[in-house]
Amino acid sequence: MDGKRLIEKLLAYAKAHLHLPIEDEVYMRNVLLSQFGFAEPYEGEVDVAEVMAADVPDALAEELRTFALEKGLCDEDFVERYVADVFGLLSPLPSAINRTFKEIKTERGPQAACDYLYDISVKSGYVQKTAISRNLKWEYADGNNVLEITVNLSKPEKSNKDIAKLLTAPQGKKYPACALCKENEGFEGTAAHPPRRNIRTVKMQLGGEKWFMQYSPYAYYNEHCIVINEQHVPMQVYEGTPAKLLDFVDALPNYFIGSNASLPIVGGSILNHEHYQGGRHCMPMHRAKIGKEYTSKEFPNLRIGILDWYNSAVQCEGKDREAVDAFAKKVIAAWKNFDCPACEILSRTGETPHNTLSPICRKTGDTYVFTMILRNNRTSEEFPEGIFHVHPEYLNIKSEGIGLIEAMGLFILPPRLKRQLGEIEDILCGKAEYDPAKLQDPANDLHVHAGMVRQLVGAGMAKDEKEAAVRVREYVNRVCAGILDNTAVFKRDETGRRGFARFMASLGLEEK
Repeated sequence: MDGKRLIEKLLAYAKAHLHLPIEDEVYMRNVLLSQFGFAEPYEGEVDVAEVMAADVPDALAEELRTFALEKGLCDEDFVERYVADVFGLLSPLPSAINRTFKEIKTERGPQAACDYLYDISVKSGYVQKTAISRNLKWEYADGNNVLEITVNLSKPEKSNKDIAKLLTAPQGKKYPACALCKENEGFEGTAAHPPRRNIRTVKMQLGGEKWFMQYSPYAYYNEHCIVINEQHVPMQVYEGTPAKLLDFVDALPNYFIGSNASLPIVGGSILNHEHYQGGRHCMPMHRAKIGKEYTSKEFPNLRIGILDWYNSAVQCEGKDREAVDAFAKKVIAAWKNFDCPACEILSRTGETPHNTLSPICRKTGDTYVFTMILRNNRTSEEFPEGIFHVHPEYLNIKSEGIGLIEAMGLFILPPRLKRQLGEIEDILCGKAEYDPAKLQDPANDLHVHAGMVRQLVGAGMAKDEKEAAVRVREYVNRVCAGILDNTAVFKRDETGRRGFARFMASLGLEEK
């Protein structure tokens, strides 16, 4: 491969998509010549029409991988870091990103500024747009609600035990301390830490603290952003959290923002660094209506109620930011100490807390919508993985903790399911043998699905592949809805309704 021609294509791509100024072209050419081991540039014309029109850098990145390996610039283990390194060199410096983001936001508005940062994140190869497009996606209409279900082919599956270890793991003994730290910006990466040379972020102030926003490399939804505390501090949901979320939606009203709960089992996959998730997506929960409305003498200008949703969620709506902030603080403080033994809810065992919540904020016009999903991470002999976690009959489909995104109705199922569900479809339509004895073997890939296969086959074989696929997907749909019911601290039965009513009354609210 002609590396000198590749340099000219990279420069053309950077000018077209990464805002490389014409004044910096000669400088960057010389940087790449040095990087690739050449003494002088390519002489002659280079057809750059294809790279100028590219939506993603995939083809160019593949050329770069091939050249780097052929030239011996890196080995197979290092090649992804090498590619990220080159695209990082071609991208604007963080100072330029922040300056331009602010200018665009002032002149053209928040969404235009986000479009700028997101486009650079895609064009630099940091946001893996092509990989994201391969994920399996569908919707499930369930009564008044609609769930979004994805099989994320790029996301590794984590256990609750692995996630919990992050809270007790030694801190400050590596650089960067974790995958979210601000020190990742420009980091080359290691064998154990992904490359971050091409990541770009924007700074912001939330609750008087220094934070920054970036996009998720393997987005779960449109413009999936991560908002991160500059300090490496553990996840927390406390009385100061609502003001931070309100600051964010005031700055970027085009995005929603939410926080994972701060405890293992019910929290997200990273608990050792405070961060939020948001983006430009109407989550399934956002479409849910208030099912039971309450009045408050303390907050007369707020609409308050219980959301008609699987999880137990309290929502308030209003234009008065101070009132929204005050009500959210009150809910957070009250829930931390609320007990309801009839619903298996105990706020703590000794000094160990169990109650926490996931707060979510967005704006519709000048109205704030603030939702709080109540969570509890207790375990029991019957449910050692968590009383309000995925119950055993559903663990074959989803074993990870149900964090913010899934609690809002967007399921991120593990990549193994693409293969396993296909194999189950083959059994159901007779393309593969159904052998119950083989499914009992732990070494069998479908062992975890033995009960699912038995249930599906027991209801009758499918007449063809199409019917098998529909029935398997319907099974997954019902499991996802069942999982959200599992995670509700107040079940949708009489005991749960009484318990929820008692909590609302503790806030000084009266049913409307």
